[in-house]
Amino acid sequence: MDFREIQQLSQKLKDNVQKVIVGRDETIDHMMIALIASGHILLEDYPGMGKTLLAKSMARSLDMDFRRIQFTPDLLPTDISGLNYYNQKEGEFQFRPGPIFTNILLADEINRATPRTQSSLLECMEERQVTIDGETRMLEKPFLVIATQNPVETQGTFPLPEAQLDRFLIKTRMGYPTTGEGLEVLKRFKSRQPLEEIGKIASRNEILEAQRSYSDTYVSDDILSYIMDIVERTRKHPDLILGVSPRGSQALLKCVQVYAILQGRSYVIPDDVKAMVKPVLAHRIILKLTSRIRENQGEQVLDQIIRDTPVPAEENLMKKGNDN
Repeated sequence: MDFREIQQLSQKLKDNVQKVIVGRDETIDHMMIALIASGHILLEDYPGMGKTLLAKSMARSLDMDFRRIQFTPDLLPTDISGLNYYNQKEGEFQFRPGPIFTNILLADEINRATPRTQSSLLECMEERQVTIDGETRMLEKPFLVIATQNPVETQGTFPLPEAQLDRFLIKTRMGYPTTGEGLEVLKRFKSRQPLEEIGKIASRNEILEAQRSYSDTYVSDDILSYIMDIVERTRKHPDLILGVSPRGSQALLKCVQVYAILQGRSYVIPDDVKAMVKPVLAHRIILKLTSRIRENQGEQVLDQIIRDTPVPAEENLMKKGNDN
C-alpha cells in the first residue's frame, strides 16, 4: 500500500466519522494517526464534548471487533483480561477471555479505576499480550485502545501517573464547537441518531497493510536531527524536571510519518514535526511545581521550544529523485 492509498483510506474513514461528529478535524486526524501508527490514544476533555461518541464512530467505521469498558472504582484486572474458571461439567479449568481480546477497545473514564486495574490495562497496551496464571496469550492485531478521561472531576478518580501516560502515543482533546458547529449538532441530532446510520468502510486487512507501509515515508537526516534537537531541549528546559524519553522521540517520528501521508506527501517536512509535537510530547514531560499552577504550561513550554529550535532547509528534505 503506497502513501496515496493510505491517504485515501484515512480520508474515507474521516468522512464517515464526520457523518456523526461535527468538525473536530484535528482530533479525528490524531485518532487516524494513532490507528495507523499502531499506538493508543487518550481523549481528555470535559463531560458532554463527544469523546465517547467519537470513539464509537471510529469503531463502527472499521470492520473489526469492538468492546467497551466503563471504568469504575470496583473494576478488577480480571474484568479486563479474563480469568480461568472451573467448569464443573467438563471437570477442568477453562479460560474465559475478557474484553481486552478485541481489535478496538474503548476504555471509558479510565481515571475512575484503581491504579491496579489501570496498570493491568496499560501492560496489555504495551506488551500486546495477556499473562494469566503463567500462560501468555497474544492479542490480535490491530489492537487500538481509545481511552477517555474527564480532567475536572477529582472525587472518586485516580489520575494516571506520568509513567502510564507515556504508554499513550497521543493525548488530545475535543474542544468546544464553534457557534456554527453547535447549531449543526442540534440539527443533526434533532430527530435521528447518526451513529446508528454509519457503516463499516475499512477492513482489518486494509488497516494492517497501512500499519506495515506507513514507515516507508521518507525522513531525511535533517528532520531526524530536528526531532532530536527538540527532544534535547525538553531535557534541558528550566521549567521541566523531566524531558522526553527515547520512547517519546520514537513516538514523534512515527506520528510525523503518518501525518505527512495525511497531508498527501511521501516525505516529512518541519511543519509535520511542529504539528505533532504537542499531542505526542506534552503528556511525556513533567513540569516543576512552580510551573504547574499555570494552565497548559506544558504546551506553552513546547511552543517556546519549537520557536527556539532552528528549522532545517526544505531543499534537503525530499528524497533524491522523488517527485511526489
